[in-house]
Amino acid sequence: MSINYEIIPSPCYVIEEERLRKNLSIIKQVSEETGSEIILAFKGFAMWGVFPIIREYIIGASASSLNEARLCREEMGAYAHTYSPVYKSTEFESILELSSHLTFNSLAQYEKYIRILKAFPRKISPGLRINPEFSEISHGLYNPCSPGSRLGVTAGQLKGGLPEGIEGFHFHVLFESDSYALEKVLKVVELKFGRFFPKLRWINMGGGHLITEKNYDTVHLVRILREFRERNGLHIILEPGSAFAWETGELVATVEDIVDNQGIRTAILDVSFTAHMPDCLEMPYKPKILGAVDPVPGKPAYRLGGNSCLSGDVMGE
Repeated sequence: MSINYEIIPSPCYVIEEERLRKNLSIIKQVSEETGSEIILAFKGFAMWGVFPIIREYIIGASASSLNEARLCREEMGAYAHTYSPVYKSTEFESILELSSHLTFNSLAQYEKYIRILKAFPRKISPGLRINPEFSEISHGLYNPCSPGSRLGVTAGQLKGGLPEGIEGFHFHVLFESDSYALEKVLKVVELKFGRFFPKLRWINMGGGHLITEKNYDTVHLVRILREFRERNGLHIILEPGSAFAWETGELVATVEDIVDNQGIRTAILDVSFTAHMPDCLEMPYKPKILGAVDPVPGKPAYRLGGNSCLSGDVMGE
């Protein structure tokens, strides 16, 4: 499909429906072949304008805040699978009204709110985020198993047993990972937490599953998920984010000015890296730019600058 970018307003996120549906078909096929529930992680993709299309393939989403839970209920038409590192007492009952599953980050948070959850008139399934203390993520910013991590309960913290009422475990230790990374994680999770599985109904394997990347081995994924379910009898939930929107579109932007300072030319855009493409700064990623090439000696080179006031809102030549 050829897109005339000249007629598209700037700035603008552009999604190609054909490419989106291709990703959704892959995700739906994995869900059907494994009997797993695959939901959309809003922290990875929350463009509600395409939710009517997404709802043709999956039902549900994961939320990390009250407003994300509202987005799920109002725009996806489903109750959210909600997890937050901490819940505010002023928001907790509102979150209950919008959720089907509620995962707690710590034993203290569970003990603080479980009575309120149990008294709620509609059934909500409580879970606990676990920290298997194993992850292959090399970038510390994205590694939830780094030493001293605030995210999740370790096996050592459950030596006294599992609190009464917990129905599921949630772990999230992958980032744009393949099925072989998941396989390694599952071995650790079963080793450290498997003794609790008979008391549970479900396990949420979080996000970071880049299922729609062209080299992802979905056959292997299907096999390990089936085998895990057969061994443990748990309902499996996956909540990828990037996989839904992976290579489905572009961000259209315009160069509004060029600033030359000490021989460095910066093309200032009408978008911001820190606001619209934060991973480009945090990982960092090098964005693919239509028509652009790497610097060539003797040819003009430009740094890209965002339209925010953040000094570091720039991307190299």
